[in-house]
Amino acid sequence: MKFALTDLLSKLPLPATKVWPEGVWDVEAFAHGSMSMIVFAPRGKDYQTSHAQDEIYIVHRGHGVLLVGEERFPFVAGDALFVPANVVHRFVEFSEDFVTWAVFWGPAGGESPHA
Repeated sequence: MKFALTDLLSKLPLPATKVWPEGVWDVEAFAHGSMSMIVFAPRGKDYQTSHAQDEIYIVHRGHGVLLVGEERFPFVAGDALFVPANVVHRFVEFSEDFVTWAVFWGPAGGESPHA
């Protein structure tokens, strides 16, 4: 299967919600079993907090900082970032061109306990 980033980005933003007042900046590309893959391209502020599944971000373009709990992880295009299930996180100080793939998988609560 193939998923074209340009096609997915053309669908953004989705309509605003109570949680995402500036519009929803992610769109699902594919889902299979417990795995789902989205494109995330926030503009303005990242309002996400935590997710029930483990998650990997693969940064396509841009740069910034992923805040995981209190820990800061600077990133650039080409980096991959892991966030365990149920851990509060969000992107901060990200560039206007920031785009990342996000892959969620496994059971609610993650595949193994995290420290």
